[in-house]
Amino acid sequence: MPVISVKGLDLCYGTRQVLRDITMQVRRGEFYLIIGPNGSGKTSLLKALANLLPIGGGGIEILGQPLTGYTRRQLAARLAVVPQQISLNFPFTVADTVLMGRAPHLGLLEIEGEADHAFAREAMQFTEVAHLAHRRLDQLSGGERQRVIIARALCQQPEIILLDEPTASLDPAHQIQIMDLMERFRVEKGTTVVMVSHDLNLASLYGDRLLLLHNGRVEMVGRPSEVLVAERLAACYGCAMLVEKNSLGEKPRVTLVPHKYSQFL
Repeated sequence: MPVISVKGLDLCYGTRQVLRDITMQVRRGEFYLIIGPNGSGKTSLLKALANLLPIGGGGIEILGQPLTGYTRRQLAARLAVVPQQISLNFPFTVADTVLMGRAPHLGLLEIEGEADHAFAREAMQFTEVAHLAHRRLDQLSGGERQRVIIARALCQQPEIILLDEPTASLDPAHQIQIMDLMERFRVEKGTTVVMVSHDLNLASLYGDRLLLLHNGRVEMVGRPSEVLVAERLAACYGCAMLVEKNSLGEKPRVTLVPHKYSQFL
């Protein structure tokens, strides 16, 4: 049974339809990447999976149960979300931020106990931010903040984690750190990872399967070698791309081709 099942999903912002007839399934323990050009509906799809946007048609099931059957607290105990941006208007310490991940598991007015603090410490150690426990979020680098938010998600003990471009605005070293961290999360914790990414090469290296969105529709779902085809990418992104075999293995490598080099295609 898939952990996420979407059938015929439609989603609108007012009169503008942003997702059309989306059907997808995510398997347990999978690293599933959602890719596509700007405006294709990637973030909207992720928000719909997290029940953060009302859908206009179709249905979503999480762990075999309709999404509409969950309360917000019940869903948060099973599914964690790492957003693209976090607010720093009320900068908490790292330890306090990570401990917030225990909220779905607490009763009304219940405060965190020693077991909850132990989960938070484990999450900070796993994401290598324990040494930052008493620092405020606004005192951290972008990469450090991203690991803290992932630690908070880990502290929720979710079966599924959704991430919206977690490597955006990070340098290459920090991008790899975040992607390696999510791979460890998947392998060691058995968590299913669903991620939106603009980076086609990171998607190729880490994704078990890719979903390519174009104009709010599913263009293709499959292994990186099946989805990352030069002609298909050029049609979706509107620019020439060169796709070659990566020297690291069977994963394809994508290179943008500026117009002045188009004669080499």
